[in-house]
Amino acid sequence: MTAKILDGKAIAQRIREQIAREVEERVAAGLPRPGLATVLVGDNPASQVYVRMKHKACEQVGIRSFAYHLPATASQEEVEALVSDLNANPEVHGILVQLPLPPGLDEERILSRIDLRKDVDGFHPLNIGRLAQKGREPLFVPCTPLGILHLLDEAGAKLEGAETVVLGRSNIVGMPMALLLLRRNATVTVCHSRTRNLPEVTRRADILIAAVGRPQMVRGDWVKPGAVVIDVGVNRVEDPTAKKGYRLVGDVAFDEVREVAGALTPVPGGVGPMTIAMLLKNTLRAAKLAE
Repeated sequence: MTAKILDGKAIAQRIREQIAREVEERVAAGLPRPGLATVLVGDNPASQVYVRMKHKACEQVGIRSFAYHLPATASQEEVEALVSDLNANPEVHGILVQLPLPPGLDEERILSRIDLRKDVDGFHPLNIGRLAQKGREPLFVPCTPLGILHLLDEAGAKLEGAETVVLGRSNIVGMPMALLLLRRNATVTVCHSRTRNLPEVTRRADILIAAVGRPQMVRGDWVKPGAVVIDVGVNRVEDPTAKKGYRLVGDVAFDEVREVAGALTPVPGGVGPMTIAMLLKNTLRAAKLAE
């Protein structure tokens, strides 16, 4: 068996094209162009790359973007004041505070300050709380888990009743992913560094989502034949033959797992493009909520 490769780049491009059409239809109808503001605190190189990618993606679909960069020495009050200003700015429909924040800043307080209707990253405690409760609907869902859900639907995965394993319990991916899967009536196991007999647990999964940040941790014999495997990890490994001296790999040993799984996402080109597509989709939704 050779796995079907889930091309997140192509799927995300279709979503972006639809968003671009809707944005231009809004503008033609006299409605405001959607606007996204990013808040970057400090000089984390990876965060700088991610923020640039988000602004470029906005430009490609006709969404306005506003970049705010504070030094790593910015105080809690300064960051919160900027978020409050953006809440009051009618041209800004979505606010994204790039994580992680420098040490010493209270992440929860800053995320709580974002207007719920502008929380396009889906990390406001109220949005996460609503996601965790039956009968409650969050205004926004975190972008990476939402993108993964789209990939699973594209793969034709039957979520209801499916044995699903999420490797990793981060606030950004693992925990909200588990909550989303529960909402779709999957049977969910969340694994972490204290899980016993981890390969035995993952081999039970009809759907396996790896989000632990450990290069090629999931081996071929960890995977149930025919399973759908979503690889969220993006890890640099040294490679003297590569132009930059390194290459990107996921949390899944791709060459091994593709011989066992029914469907598999590549790294890069799998989950990453879907995350940005969902951010654009959430920003468009925020503009609609503001009408």
